[in-house]
Amino acid sequence: MTPTLVRHHRYADSSAPVDAGTRARDWAEIQERMLAPLYEAVYERLEVGGGTRMLSLGCGSGLALLIAASRGARVTGVDSDHERLALARERLASGPGQDAGRTEPRARLVDSVPAAVPDGGAPYNLLTAFQPIGCAAGDSEGLAPALASAVPLAVRGATVVLAGWGPPERCATAPVLRVAARLTESARAPRSGSGWRPALRDDLEEVAARAGLKPDGSGRVSCPFGYADVDSAVRGLLSTGLFDTAIRATDRTQVEKEVAEALHPHLRPDGTVWMPNVFRYLVCVS
Repeated sequence: MTPTLVRHHRYADSSAPVDAGTRARDWAEIQERMLAPLYEAVYERLEVGGGTRMLSLGCGSGLALLIAASRGARVTGVDSDHERLALARERLASGPGQDAGRTEPRARLVDSVPAAVPDGGAPYNLLTAFQPIGCAAGDSEGLAPALASAVPLAVRGATVVLAGWGPPERCATAPVLRVAARLTESARAPRSGSGWRPALRDDLEEVAARAGLKPDGSGRVSCPFGYADVDSAVRGLLSTGLFDTAIRATDRTQVEKEVAEALHPHLRPDGTVWMPNVFRYLVCVS
């Protein structure tokens, strides 16, 4: 299993703006691996392997793709964040399945759902949307349309997996995420739909219904967030985008300060930060 405790990361100047490339690398190096137990649990349950052709929506910097490819799957990743996608290309360029002489690569990366299966390729039999929903207002709005575009590229009866945050009482990170909503509201900024809200029991089922998918099982996975220190935790959490509205409403330095304060209950004697969380996934049939 991919380790969740990551090395120290510090900002050179906490008042300097963070460019898109730095933020994407923070995601890839600090935060993305926190969801590795989710990816591995889903792949184990679905027996992902050499016969799997997976299309992953919101693939980020490619960790879920890399794990699937290491099991023999052929994967296509979609993400609109060009910086994250560039990092995914770096990861997968020499990753498993990119053997010289293959007529079809095991990994493809694109910035939007393809209009058709690549020439010579078979339809997908697994669609995934691992970016967790259920902790920000409106965070699932674009998912149903994306699924509607992706499902026609899959075989009839293909498996579709959606992921979301678990109940707030089982997610130690929930109070930290509330900082975003509190700062936004205190600044009386217009709500842009990204403020924190508690996960609801049927979040995933509602997305599945809107996309015309039939639920076929679910599961919960422990995904603790572990960081080498508070600075690393702040960088990782801000790389998720969940604090963007608060940063626009106030400023990044204030958000960093208040997130760091919210992390204090999770600070261990050795200086590391540890927050147990539970994430939920829903298995559907297209």
